[in-house]
Amino acid sequence: MTIRINLLPHREIKRAGRRRQLNVMLATAAVVGVGVVVVGHTIIAARVDNQQARNQYLTEQIAKLDTQIGQISKIKEETHALLERKRVVETLQDNRTEVVHLFDQLIKLLPEGMYLNSVKESGKTLTINGYAQSSARVSTLMRSLEASQWFKKPSLVEIKAATVNNLRANEFTLNVQLTHTADADGKGKKAGS
Repeated sequence: MTIRINLLPHREIKRAGRRRQLNVMLATAAVVGVGVVVVGHTIIAARVDNQQARNQYLTEQIAKLDTQIGQISKIKEETHALLERKRVVETLQDNRTEVVHLFDQLIKLLPEGMYLNSVKESGKTLTINGYAQSSARVSTLMRSLEASQWFKKPSLVEIKAATVNNLRANEFTLNVQLTHTADADGKGKKAGS
């Protein structure tokens, strides 16, 4: 029987093998770690670039929309100005024949023995100045004005004796409110409508 004794440092060899294995594992882990970091950085950089591209696109679209909003605002202002002009023209068109109808109504309501010297309009109030043969004719005119659809609330401001062409007359001034205006057809319509 022979006894064999191993004088080789087997523990040292195993230890060196384990160290190599550990170094290989550390190197592999380091390579894998670096690879994960590189891949992660690449993915994050790609996402950041993608988000920046989207942000740039949104900024460009917002700028385009701001330009369009400015144009829309300008168009709205122009439209408003045109509508205002149209309203003024329509008002002038509607009121064009009003004076003719107003004088026509005054002439129809004016009693005999009376004539007008001036008629002034201020807003919806007419100031009528004229001469009458008697104060009774002024009263008749006031009653006729009150009964008319075109006028309301006649009020006598002043009546005084005067001489016109060597004839005795009564000079009068009265105010009356307008209730109707004339439309294009010549029919009366409410002033507020």
